[in-house]
Amino acid sequence: MTIKNITLNESQKIVDHWIKAIGVKYFSELTNTAILMEEVGELARIMARKYGEQNYKENEKAENLDDEMADILWVLICLANQTGVNLTDAFLKNIEKKTNRDINRHISNKKLK
Repeated sequence: MTIKNITLNESQKIVDHWIKAIGVKYFSELTNTAILMEEVGELARIMARKYGEQNYKENEKAENLDDEMADILWVLICLANQTGVNLTDAFLKNIEKKTNRDINRHISNKKLK
């Protein structure tokens, strides 16, 4: 399947279709939350080794950063579908909240200059 430049809404539809056609059914919300935490941990391990002070262990292979991020996005989309969250609406509202809250906060932060 070759899909490029998709929206969050389209992503939610693609995941829902895949779950129903190939995945049989969604895991429970609690299971998917646990899987999300596991995937975030895998990303954190890569970040600590690639950008932090840790090294890869001898028997550990360098992992794929983009694949781990995609795993996180996949499970997050599953959770959004299961709980009725429209990620596009939620994301736009979140940007508006951050903009209103932080309009002057970061620009006046001397630590960021």
